[in-house]
Amino acid sequence: MEPELKMFNRHQCLMRWRRWSTRLIQGLVACVLLLFILREAFFSGPYLPLAKPYSGEIFDMHCHVAGIGAGGSGCFVSQQLKNNFRFNIYLKAFGVTLPEVKEHGDKILMQRLANGIGESRRVGAAIVLAMDGVIGDDGLLDRERTEFYIPNEFVVAETGKHSNLHFGASINPYRPDALERLQWASDHGALLVKWLPSIQFIDPADIAHKSFYLKLAELNLPLLTHAGQERSFTHARDELADPVRLKFPLSLGVKVIVAHVASTGENNGQEDIDRLIGMLGEYPNMYADISSMTQVNKLGYLRKALTEKRLEGRLMYGSDFPLINTAAVTAWAFPLNLKRKQMQDIDAIANPWDRDVSLKEALGVPATIMERAATFFGIALGPRAQAIDN
Repeated sequence: MEPELKMFNRHQCLMRWRRWSTRLIQGLVACVLLLFILREAFFSGPYLPLAKPYSGEIFDMHCHVAGIGAGGSGCFVSQQLKNNFRFNIYLKAFGVTLPEVKEHGDKILMQRLANGIGESRRVGAAIVLAMDGVIGDDGLLDRERTEFYIPNEFVVAETGKHSNLHFGASINPYRPDALERLQWASDHGALLVKWLPSIQFIDPADIAHKSFYLKLAELNLPLLTHAGQERSFTHARDELADPVRLKFPLSLGVKVIVAHVASTGENNGQEDIDRLIGMLGEYPNMYADISSMTQVNKLGYLRKALTEKRLEGRLMYGSDFPLINTAAVTAWAFPLNLKRKQMQDIDAIANPWDRDVSLKEALGVPATIMERAATFFGIALGPRAQAIDN
């Protein structure tokens, strides 16, 4: 009886497995059908109808580089960030491995960035951003509290080797010699100064920065500063990225470009993007870029920015490379706005800048936004080498 009992048990298990797998398949089919029905019911198309794609080369005013100090660059990344999963994602986005960086130096990252833009059919040049660190009470760079550091000298030296790269400085205003560094940056062709207050621990509303802001205005150097939630690093003080804290530099005549239109994050019970929008009427010298606004964690913010009348004439194109070359950005995240073939074709584009531009255009980003950065920074770019495929 024992063999027969085992045979019976096996048969029972097999029958249960077949019933379970059949129900699973039926459930999956039902879910797929439901998704198709919901998509048809709620498909809304692009955020804005695109009249005509921009016909010239696009200027990307928001690109990052990285470095570990290889080749005497002066760059460094905190051990905490090196041990974080994000570190390898960023290296992959640049198209390099850690052994390659160690062998060839940090300059290889700048070379890959320049090559990527050089191969792009849509983007002709970019600003590459330095990144200052946290400054301690002694006025010195606090390496223990700094996530990553990209010195101005490294960015100046490496962008100078590539005609399609431009220098974006980064100076923490708590440095005792901040004004001298500002003058140096201007003398070396900086097009802007970049802040990431939540990881550099800069309070934009600190009245101690008045002389720094006045110097920025005197040199006509725009301040590109992050606002909103920050999750690209291991820690952040998001309260320092409240757009309302930017009223002080704006009141002193500084041109302020708010990165990512302050998408994500909130302060005092109000979304940061709404806090930014509420300031536009008072400050005509306030702008924003649309970098990283197609990331899966920022769905809906690009629509809000494009359809907000008060932002007309204030938005410009930025990519936030290397983040556009990660899984955080995919056309498949927009099934209610793009057709299946659009999503498939966009994600198949090899060049990350071309892919980013195509996705944003498909969602309705108009030519006026694509062309504004080149005009704003006085960069002369030619017509694209190849026409857009219809």
